[in-house]
Amino acid sequence: MFPRDQYLKALIELKDNGRVKIITGLRRCGKSVLLFELYRDWLIGEGVRPEQIVGIALDDLHNARYRNPLELDRHIRAQIADGRRYYVFIDEIQMVSEIQNPYVDDPGARLGFVDVVLGLMKLKNADVYITGSNSKMLSSDILTQFRDRGDEIRVFPLSFAEFYDAYESDKREAWQDYYTYGGMPVALSLDTHEKKSRYLRDLVERTYLKDVLERHRILNHEEVLSTLLDVIASGVGTLTNPRKLSNTFKSERNITVAADTIDRYLGYFMDAFLIQKAVRYDVKGRKYIKTPAKYYYSDPGLRNARLGFRQIEETHLMENVLYNDLVRRGFDVDVGVVEIATTEGEKKVRKQLEVDFVVNRGSDRYYIQSALTIADPEKKRQEIASLLRIPDAFKKIVVVRDYLKPWKDERGIQYVGIEHFLRDEGILLS
Repeated sequence: MFPRDQYLKALIELKDNGRVKIITGLRRCGKSVLLFELYRDWLIGEGVRPEQIVGIALDDLHNARYRNPLELDRHIRAQIADGRRYYVFIDEIQMVSEIQNPYVDDPGARLGFVDVVLGLMKLKNADVYITGSNSKMLSSDILTQFRDRGDEIRVFPLSFAEFYDAYESDKREAWQDYYTYGGMPVALSLDTHEKKSRYLRDLVERTYLKDVLERHRILNHEEVLSTLLDVIASGVGTLTNPRKLSNTFKSERNITVAADTIDRYLGYFMDAFLIQKAVRYDVKGRKYIKTPAKYYYSDPGLRNARLGFRQIEETHLMENVLYNDLVRRGFDVDVGVVEIATTEGEKKVRKQLEVDFVVNRGSDRYYIQSALTIADPEKKRQEIASLLRIPDAFKKIVVVRDYLKPWKDERGIQYVGIEHFLRDEGILLS
């Protein structure tokens, strides 16, 4: 069992604050262990009696009847039998069905998990925690209807720092194993490539893809959704948009799919936390560019499994890992664009240089380039070209694969190795 200190600390800080705690994230990334084991153990260590912790896992077939909101409500309230403080844990709450309200004649009157949670929150002696694996449903149904009465805690697969601390083999192999098999907790515990590969492939096919198909009642497009995951995996970190993807389906797979349909399906995968989208930001013009955008897998192991571990390009996977870690740290992360005027022959032209990541949190901003190596002077010049043309004083960083101590050049650009960057969250402040 992994400590997950970042998330455990967040739960402890939010304890008994009068709001529902909403733990979100990719299925099988560790939400249930965090709540039902790590946080439960902490509560008991603080003097809470085991019978004061009321928990139910709705993805357990044994608890299928409690996917009915009325049954769930009765079940939980029956266990809050006195005036003591109770801690209510409901796992995978999106599995609660929406039903007709049996007590009114209005056919539009529906009951669902929101009604259950709202009711429990009115109990003065109940502190409510829920987990869920669908961002759109939770953000629209929970955070909106609760009117600022909910706190979201986003849980990610193991970060490289967590993975490294738990890695029992030669630490020098940890980075390669991480960008190959990712940070899904169970995958780390498996001891062969075959076991890891089978587990990760099954997760995508039998859990994530199946969830999307069932939740959105998609009957005839399973091949399209499956292919879309492959295309995004193959071009991870590449600028694209639904129109380009539609053309790819037509030219490479001989499948006709409208761009609007692809855009909707991408949204489904983002709602399920399987992929993430980074939009472009014009640094000089201070405006967003809606299209094209980049898509990253929430876990590199899932991405690689999707492609049968055939395209293990460290440069793209390093960029993917870096993006995930920045988002996990609580930053808003965009793809930067720096427009410059230059001359080709006798003709003046405008070009767009890319900054891999424009990273923001509050008033803080960082510009980050991901580069496999800068050993070649020409390669280094290409990597820092966009950074040198950014007309502000925010910190500029080049993250490289090489093992090196952080250092700055004469222009103030900082260079740091990827493992150092991922294991030291204070590096941005140094």
